[in-house]
Amino acid sequence: MEVLSQVRAFGGTQGVYSHTSEATGTQMTFAVFVPDHQPGARLPVLTYLSGLTCTHANVMEKGEYRAACAKHGIIFVAPDTSPRGEDVPDASDEYDFGKGAGFYVDATCAPWSENYRMRSYIESELPSIIAREFPADMHRQSITGHSMGGHGALTIALRNPGTYRSVSAFAPIVAPTHVPWGEKALGRYLGEDAAAWREYDAIALIEDGARLPDLLVDQGTADNFLEEQLQTHRLITACEEAGIAARIRMQEGYDHSYFFISTFLAEHIEWHAKKLAPASES
Repeated sequence: MEVLSQVRAFGGTQGVYSHTSEATGTQMTFAVFVPDHQPGARLPVLTYLSGLTCTHANVMEKGEYRAACAKHGIIFVAPDTSPRGEDVPDASDEYDFGKGAGFYVDATCAPWSENYRMRSYIESELPSIIAREFPADMHRQSITGHSMGGHGALTIALRNPGTYRSVSAFAPIVAPTHVPWGEKALGRYLGEDAAAWREYDAIALIEDGARLPDLLVDQGTADNFLEEQLQTHRLITACEEAGIAARIRMQEGYDHSYFFISTFLAEHIEWHAKKLAPASES
């Protein structure tokens, strides 16, 4: 692992790191904030998955999470959204596919299948790096994300019961098999058989019996993607029918931007902190 930068912030260290990924076959970059802590202490981890067109830098620069993470003693991990590099296939004229739009899937169709393996990267490879290189207690993990990253957070948690103590999301794509963003991405990454798409659709996973330990979702009512791409009402219905304890908040007047995310991210971190506390403190 190579250290690209480290700076002091809010009584902790904000770093950016790079490594050669076995999952994607490329160099991958990710950001980690580590609060100051006692020698030998192991801290809980909150992973944040970003949305379309983003890298690790968007939430790092605009998310305003460090004060809350320092207060609650939580390591904040922000990976990239896709593989990068000159040799990585891309659709340069399409913002919602290719680089910056990995959709947290393991692609099975050429030419995407060689590098676009973000599911394996987030579920397996990156956590092993965090466990090895940082003072992380990987038995106390939570996950969150925005938009495409909210889709990633929901589906990864649903597929890996017991891994994450809590899950939250901002304006997540909840049913990608039913919306244009998802139909385009899943069809090209995974092929025409829609049955193979279900493991990447939160609503389908819930319908098939997967469950979440807890869920917090914020969705802006002024989000211009709400009706066509996000369809939060589907998640509300699915959680009610499955008996999932979900707090899904429609935030009046908020849009899809980091002005919205930064307004509520500290609340999400505090909510996760209660779930991530050691048993003696919870």
